[in-house]
Amino acid sequence: MEKEKNNRIEREYVIPLRTRWKIVPTYKRANKAVKTIKEFLVKHMKIRDRDLDKVRVDKYLNEAIWSRGIKNPPAKIKVKAIKEDDIVRVELAEMPAKIKFKKLREEKQNSKSQETKKKKKEAEEKTEEKTEAKTEEEKIEEKEDKSATIEAGKEIEKEIAQKAKHETKVKSPKEQKNMKSTYNRMSQGH
Repeated sequence: MEKEKNNRIEREYVIPLRTRWKIVPTYKRANKAVKTIKEFLVKHMKIRDRDLDKVRVDKYLNEAIWSRGIKNPPAKIKVKAIKEDDIVRVELAEMPAKIKFKKLREEKQNSKSQETKKKKKEAEEKTEEKTEAKTEEEKIEEKEDKSATIEAGKEIEKEIAQKAKHETKVKSPKEQKNMKSTYNRMSQGH
């Protein structure tokens, strides 16, 4: 089955996996099955350079391969390949009931999350509009508050400077010791 629309090719394949995954160790079989799908599609969808990175495996297809564990992937699988430009997307042609329900549940969760995001954006926009009206008045008040605090700070600094002018400076213990030794020398006549 092949459909072509504006540089888009859509085909269905039944890919034999057993012959390829039988020749690798049991703990690598599911990995080999995924790689076999990619190799098969690179060959049959005519991808230049035989680049496996240009084949995108759908997460539900991957899950179907891994559903029975790493040691026992399916012997063959029916897939639908869609080629757009140089990239081939692969998905399951016939989904098992278990995966179908999982996909529906995830789509439902995504749609709910999109709705909540829209509601949050709308709420934020409303609050921004309200705050914009208030912000002009608040900006003026903030400028006045800043200038008042700066003036108060300058007055406090002046008072501290005046007090410091009239107070004697306290010397550190080391300076006091040096002063005593100099007084002692002077009194002795040195």
